[in-house]
Amino acid sequence: MTGYLIRRAGQAVAVVIGVMILTFIMIHLEPGSVARSVLGLRATSGRIAAFNSAYGLNQPLYRQFVTYLGQVVHGNLGTSYYLQEPVSTLFVQRLPRDLLLLGSSTVIALLISVPMGIYQAVRRGGIGDMTLGTASFTLYCMPAFWLAVMLVAVFAVQTHLLLPEAPTGTSVGSMLAQPRALALPVLTLTLIQVAGFSRYMRSSAIDTLAQEFLQVVRAKGVPERLVLARHVVRNSLLPVVTIVGLSLPGLVTGAIVVEEVFNYQGMGLLFYDAATHHDFPILLGSTLIVGVATVVGNLAADIAYGILDPRVRYVSS
Repeated sequence: MTGYLIRRAGQAVAVVIGVMILTFIMIHLEPGSVARSVLGLRATSGRIAAFNSAYGLNQPLYRQFVTYLGQVVHGNLGTSYYLQEPVSTLFVQRLPRDLLLLGSSTVIALLISVPMGIYQAVRRGGIGDMTLGTASFTLYCMPAFWLAVMLVAVFAVQTHLLLPEAPTGTSVGSMLAQPRALALPVLTLTLIQVAGFSRYMRSSAIDTLAQEFLQVVRAKGVPERLVLARHVVRNSLLPVVTIVGLSLPGLVTGAIVVEEVFNYQGMGLLFYDAATHHDFPILLGSTLIVGVATVVGNLAADIAYGILDPRVRYVSS
C-alpha cells in the first residue's frame, strides 16, 4: 500500500504540472489585452507598457511560466491584476464558502441517491422505478443554469418560500445563519448530483442483486432488509465511490454556474469574474487548486475502494 501511494503521489505531481502548463499556454493564447482589460479602453500606451513591465507580461512565455512556477513552489500564487490582492488571500476567504456549498450538497445527494438507487433496483421495472428514473434522467439532461432559474421561479418568485440570492455573510457561520438564502444554491447542486449518483447506484445494485452469494445468504434465513443493508449496499457502493471522486471537476463546473446565478461569493464566482477581466493569476491559481483537489479526490476514492472491498490489493509494481 505504501509503494502504491508513493507511486500515485508521483503521478499526481506530474499531472498537476501538466495541467499548469496547458492552462498557462491556453490562457495566454486568449485573445485580448490583459492591460487593456484591467486599465480600460482609454489607457495610454505608456500605462499599458508600465503594466506589462510590472507584471512581467512583456517577457517570453517560457520565462513567465518559469517565474510563476517558482512562485508556486514558494506558496505564492501571485497578485490579482484586477482586485490588487494576493490570490492566496482571496482563496483563503472563499474556499470555506465553497466547502460549505459543495460539501453539504454532496453529502445530501449521497444520502438521497443511495436509498433511491437501491429502491429502484429492488423495484426494477415497477412504477416507482420508472417514475424516479424519468425524474433523474430529466435532471441529468438539464443544464445547471436552467435548473437554478427554474428553482428560483418556483421557490422564490411564485411561493416566496426561499430567497433568490445567496447569503451575504463572509464566514461559514454567518452563511449558515441565513438558511433561506443558502437553500437554493445547495438544492441546485444537490439535484444535479442526485441525478448522476442515483443512476450509478441503481445500475450497481442491479448487478449486486444478481450475484450468487446473495442466494446463499437468503438461504440461511437472513431477513431481506439485512441482506440489503449488509451486502447489497456495501457492494453497490464501490462504483459510486469512484464516481464521486471522478465527478469533482464537473461539480466545480456546476458550482461556477450556480454561484453566478445566485451571486454566491465563492471560488466559482471569483473564477467567473477573473475570466471576464483576463485576471491570469486567479485563473491559474483556481485551476491549480481544482487540479490538486481532483487528484486527491481520485486517490481518496481508490483508498476507499480498497477499504470497502477487502479483495482489492494495491501492489507497488
